[in-house]
Amino acid sequence: MLLPLAVVFAVLATAGWIAGADEPLPDAYEAELAAWARGTAAGEPLPDPSMAPESTARFFEGLSPGQRRRLAERYPLVVGNMAGAPVRLRYRANRRALVTARDVERARMRDPRLSAAGQHEAGRRMHRFESLLRPGRQILSFDPTGQGRVAEVFGDLETAGRVSVVVPGVDTGLLTFERTVGRYTAPAGMAAALYAAQRDVLPSGGGTAVIAWADYDAPAGMAMSAATAGRAEAGAARLTTAVSALPGDARVALFCHSYGSVVCGVAAAGLPSRVTDITVAGSPGMRASHVSELGTDARVWAMRARGDWIEDVPHMELGPLGFGTDPVEPSFGARLLTAGAARGHSAYFEPGGAGLVQMAAIGAGRADRVTCAPGVRGCAPSAPCSAIGGL
Repeated sequence: MLLPLAVVFAVLATAGWIAGADEPLPDAYEAELAAWARGTAAGEPLPDPSMAPESTARFFEGLSPGQRRRLAERYPLVVGNMAGAPVRLRYRANRRALVTARDVERARMRDPRLSAAGQHEAGRRMHRFESLLRPGRQILSFDPTGQGRVAEVFGDLETAGRVSVVVPGVDTGLLTFERTVGRYTAPAGMAAALYAAQRDVLPSGGGTAVIAWADYDAPAGMAMSAATAGRAEAGAARLTTAVSALPGDARVALFCHSYGSVVCGVAAAGLPSRVTDITVAGSPGMRASHVSELGTDARVWAMRARGDWIEDVPHMELGPLGFGTDPVEPSFGARLLTAGAARGHSAYFEPGGAGLVQMAAIGAGRADRVTCAPGVRGCAPSAPCSAIGGL
């Protein structure tokens, strides 16, 4: 009975309004969480799905393969978003959740109770879910609620020795997770470009993986939330949990664009020690006046392209407003990288661009290969430990 119930709630919850409705209705994820709270496995109550990743991992290790599979089939949205659950089980669960979400939106496209705008929105969401269901895609997290959240993995996350996490900025959601036009301005395109560039740095592949991490509620571009750290604080907590849950002992580098750099700055002090590098591009600030205030031993890198409008944003912090010192200011203390010929706020991940080349070297564990910003000397570490196998 659970799956049909989840479908009903998903129909009621999605972004298109039912004609005449004044309030959004309950969503599928909340309904499934409530069902999970009443469920059992091996005769025991199911644990809190928000428990620490280590506890989640121990819970699933204690189950048989059949029990794990049944939980993923019965509660796909819960299992697919549980940090610490087996990676391939999460892929399986999220694929099942995406099939359901796609079918719901397909039905809503023809629902006469919806406005024309609601039916159009349903079509857009249906096509997005169909795209995420394409063979070979590895969806690490998925929540269709509201603007939606999603994370996708490029490469083999379970065997990678180096993992890169791309943290995007404002206006990020399910519908903007990937784009046909402007592919490399969207999280999926950014991560795909970074993964390909890392494989150029390490032709053998070198055991790298990249995550397009759009798994937080990013603010809208013109909303007040885009000028404050409220969304960043919530996103930082989710980012810390996600990084802590990564399998194995791979070293991790964060690549944070625009408002995503605020998320990374707020998260920095709480990130596990496996995070060796934090790179910000087009940053409005990291909620700090100096790298020492971030509370991390990770190397902090910063770059800004010519013509990036973020340069004209006031870099200050006044109560909840603003994000502190510009990370490309020498006084901030970050290692300054060249963005080459890139222009504007969204060109950092363009294939072949100097910005992407620098990030790929850092993510692949070859920070000794980066190029400093014009006029800056000594940004790149020269010690042998800067290469893979060190640090």
